[in-house]
Amino acid sequence: MTDEQAQAGTAEGQGPVRIDEELARHLENKREELFEEFELRDSFPGEVLREAEERTTDIETEIEAELDEPYRTDCRDLTTCTIDPADAQDFDDAISVRKEGDDYRLWVHIADVTHYVQPGTAMWEEALERGNTVYLPGYTMHMLPPTLAETVCSLVPGEDRLAHTVEMKIDGETLSNETIDIYKSVVHSDERLTYSEAEARLDEPDAPLHDELTLVHELADRLHEQRKADGSLVLNPRRDRAHTIIEECMLKANKAVTHELQWVRGLEAMFRVHPQPTPDEWDEALREIQDLDGVSVPGDSWDDPRKAVNATLEEAPGRQLDQIQWAVMKVMPRAKYMSDPFGGHHALNFEIYGHFTSPIRRLSDLVNHWIIYQNETPEGVVLAELCDHASDRQKAAETCERIYKDFLQEVGLDPHAVNNRGLEVVEDPDDEADLDRTAGEVSPEAFN
Repeated sequence: MTDEQAQAGTAEGQGPVRIDEELARHLENKREELFEEFELRDSFPGEVLREAEERTTDIETEIEAELDEPYRTDCRDLTTCTIDPADAQDFDDAISVRKEGDDYRLWVHIADVTHYVQPGTAMWEEALERGNTVYLPGYTMHMLPPTLAETVCSLVPGEDRLAHTVEMKIDGETLSNETIDIYKSVVHSDERLTYSEAEARLDEPDAPLHDELTLVHELADRLHEQRKADGSLVLNPRRDRAHTIIEECMLKANKAVTHELQWVRGLEAMFRVHPQPTPDEWDEALREIQDLDGVSVPGDSWDDPRKAVNATLEEAPGRQLDQIQWAVMKVMPRAKYMSDPFGGHHALNFEIYGHFTSPIRRLSDLVNHWIIYQNETPEGVVLAELCDHASDRQKAAETCERIYKDFLQEVGLDPHAVNNRGLEVVEDPDDEADLDRTAGEVSPEAFN
């Protein structure tokens, strides 16, 4: 099957969701109402845009100059690709993989945003204020100016880009990291794949990148099974291979950086902490799951609620997946950013954890990039306060997204389709058949 044939049967292959001008105005009014309610910035100050334009005047020359710097490693000879949703506008991360005897060598390349956005600049202050990119179905508010988020920092295919690489030699038996190297680099992405395109490549032995994708999926699948056996909560057990690749590679890289920050360097950073529910709350969730029609929680797994949920989801009928996920989500505390990592990440079952792989869209990753490179906290930043601010901004963004999705359903649009396909305004349609105002089922989102 060719990429074109695979694409034709996917949501993104169906083209954008079409709406009329009246509905487009309703959506715009709703967004403006939500932006005001949650204090979300929809436009950038002129000073920030001017600074971004001045900072990105001759990218090719600057990258060539960076290759002569001793701290910058040339990784352009590695076969590298990105895998993202079809509607992705920014590409934070790319992967490369190689087999070395029984071991694996995995490179996770992350956009080197701090090369362009540094403390003391208007762009940095604006990013600190925004806290994260806000993704609404069919509408994006970037944390960084679009010229950076979508072009200069983004690891687009066929172009040299500055990156921050996490290189890991992974033991083929234990899957532990034998070595971890974190360094600035120059990368060249060979291809930008959507999830569906990556799936098609995995099924086609003669397709470009088939061997690399097969190898990285072999590693990712083993990492996933090990993580699940260790007690990590997996609320979406039927995730496809492409999503498994990206999820496990990013988790592996984030854990490696967190290990370096905490255990090797002893640095304060923006860690991700997820408190656990109380025993009574977990019992409540498991009883609710046990009472669902056609669902049974294995008797030998009740002592570890995360493993109990994982085992139940593996065997539960598809119609009950949403209810099981919702029962767990109701008792789960919110994950938050903290400058003290201890307390760990309960859902992932990680002793300590932090974010590093998405500096284009998350403030925590941007700040951690600066800390790992400079070996110190940015001047003037109080990390404990910044962690609270980033947590608040994330909550506001997620609440805004939830309300906007509900509104789309109220006006007859499928948020999932809009998210995957985008929107197109049809001017003065001659026929209602030109429009896509038909509500559909929204796919559940896996717990993160």
